[in-house]
Amino acid sequence: MKFKKPYFWDYKKPNLIAYLLTPLNFIFKINNIILNVIPKKKYQNIKTICVGNIYIGGTGKTPTVIKLYEIFKNNKLKVSTAKKYYLDQEDENTILKNRSEFITLNNRQKIVQKAIKENYELLIFDDGLQDRQIDYDFKLVCFDSKNWIGNGFLIPSGPMRETIYSLKKYDAVILKNVYKKSNQNEIYESIKKINPKIKIFNSYLKIKDKNEYDLNDKFLIFSGIGNNNSFKDLLIENRFNVIEEIVFPDHFNYKTHDISNLLKVAKNKNLKILTTEKDYVKIPKNLRENINFIKIDLEILEQKQLTELIKTKINEIN
Repeated sequence: MKFKKPYFWDYKKPNLIAYLLTPLNFIFKINNIILNVIPKKKYQNIKTICVGNIYIGGTGKTPTVIKLYEIFKNNKLKVSTAKKYYLDQEDENTILKNRSEFITLNNRQKIVQKAIKENYELLIFDDGLQDRQIDYDFKLVCFDSKNWIGNGFLIPSGPMRETIYSLKKYDAVILKNVYKKSNQNEIYESIKKINPKIKIFNSYLKIKDKNEYDLNDKFLIFSGIGNNNSFKDLLIENRFNVIEEIVFPDHFNYKTHDISNLLKVAKNKNLKILTTEKDYVKIPKNLRENINFIKIDLEILEQKQLTELIKTKINEIN
C-alpha cells in the first residue's frame, strides 16, 4: 500500500494528533544524531552535488537536478545525474534517464565509484542529504515555498526528515514557487536566523508546451506525487480550466483499472485528461492515447549566482 501524506502535516501549527505522535519521533532524532557525529568520506577524484530535502516530498528535487545538469553540461563538464535505486521510484529514474546521463545503483558509494571509473568530473545526486557515508562537495536543500516546513515536526508527527536547525550544515536553499514573483520574506528571515551564511535562491516551474492546449477545454487532472497541490496550482496559474482532480499517493503504480476509471470519468463529463510527466511514465503504454502530460522546466531566478557559488564551493571547476 502506498503512503499518502497526512493533511495535518502541513498545518501551520501542530494539532493534537501531531503531539500524540511525538513519542515516535525518536527514530528520526537518533538518526539525526548519527548523521552529525559519524565521519563521512569526501571523494578526491570527482566533484559531488546533492540536491535533497529535509521536508519529505514535493520540493522540486528532480527538476532542480535536471536544471543543474544542463547548466554544467553547457559549461563543458562531463557530468552525470545519480539516484540511489528504489523499486518504488522508477518514475524519477525514468525521467532522469530520459533527460540526462544517469547512474543508479542500490548504494550511493558504488554510484560514485562507477562515475569515477567512467571518468565523470561532476556527479549530481537526486536525494541523499541524509546519507551516512558521503560528504558531498555542495549540499542544496529544496523547499516548496507554499508548504515550507508544514507544522515543523519530525516524521511521523510532521513532514520533516530533520529539524529546521539542520540548515546550519548545508550550503544553500532553493525555494520552489508556483509564481515567478513571490514574497518570501518570512521564510528568508526564518532561514537566516538559523544560518546567516546560507545562500537562498528562488525557482519556479514553467509550462513549456502551454500553447499546445486549448484553454477553453475543461480538464480532469490526476497525480501521484509528493505535493499534488503544486500541480493543480501551476495549471490554475496558467489559466487551465480544471474541473475535477483525482489524487493518488506519491509514486503510485497505476494499474489498468485505475486508468480505466479515469478515462470513464473523463468521457462521462466530457473532460480532457492531464497529468504530470512522473505519472505519465508509469501508465501502461496501451492506455496513454487519451492522456497528456504537461512538459515543465524549472527556472532559477538567480541562476548565475547559484552557478558561481557551486563552482567556488567545489574548488572552481570549469
